[in-house]
Amino acid sequence: MRNSSDGSPDGGPAAAAARFTGSAVTGARHRSATLTEVTVDGGRAVMVKHGDAGAVRAEAAGLRWLADAGAVPVPVVHGHDERWLVTDRVPAGRPGPDAAVRFGRSLAALHAAGAPAFGAPPPGGPEDAWIGLAPMRNTAVDDDWPHWYAEHRVLPYLRRAVDDGTLRAAEASVVEQVCARLPELAGPAEPPARLHGDLWNGNVLWGADGRVWLIDPAAHGGHRETDLAMLELFGCPHLDRILEGYGETHPPAAGRRDRIGVHQLFPLLVHAVLFGRGYAEQALSAARGALAL
Repeated sequence: MRNSSDGSPDGGPAAAAARFTGSAVTGARHRSATLTEVTVDGGRAVMVKHGDAGAVRAEAAGLRWLADAGAVPVPVVHGHDERWLVTDRVPAGRPGPDAAVRFGRSLAALHAAGAPAFGAPPPGGPEDAWIGLAPMRNTAVDDDWPHWYAEHRVLPYLRRAVDDGTLRAAEASVVEQVCARLPELAGPAEPPARLHGDLWNGNVLWGADGRVWLIDPAAHGGHRETDLAMLELFGCPHLDRILEGYGETHPPAAGRRDRIGVHQLFPLLVHAVLFGRGYAEQALSAARGALAL
């Protein structure tokens, strides 16, 4: 492999952009340690993300799977290899209430597009995927949602948090009690939804075209209320209007608000593993709240 002028193997982000768009590069600007905005002929901009092979493959497959639903716009994937993912850049706009309602309707349609099973990865995506910087295993299982959610989304991160010392072993029993009671806490059974999987505000882009775009998915088959709970966990502009639009299209089952804590256990424990004790305490609070219902 050759080195680029910035010392990166195989040509770096600019070379990846040229290779996958078929256009000459006219400029590049690093946005973070792993993300570069590259301008190609004609003034078009693309985003080039660096990652390991599994993460790149998972994100590319997730974006394509979400796009296939024809519901929420996502950046076009120009191509990827073992190190680089090249997608369109979304020109930024401003959040607005009307766009929020439309986004809610589109998110409901995305979820309704469905998935083959709980835990199913996107077509072509790896089983060993990622949510942010944390590993996440996507294995399609013939299970009901409560059992799958406990075994494949909550307990793996609970065990790691305990092993890392972020949660004390005695505290873990609170979360384990929620897992044991999930069949009664989960609400009516639902089919697997097509989830974005990491739906926090940073992955929701308000475009200059008046649409709301989704980026950086951890896509898999899951329960649609998990996406909604994550959106509520970290906040989002005009969240009330997003939920209004969602409810107009595909209303959640009655009692959704009582189940928010159950669905937030997964992202909170992921964040506890990545970022420490503060999120562990939030996870314990969510678990106690669920048990009090």
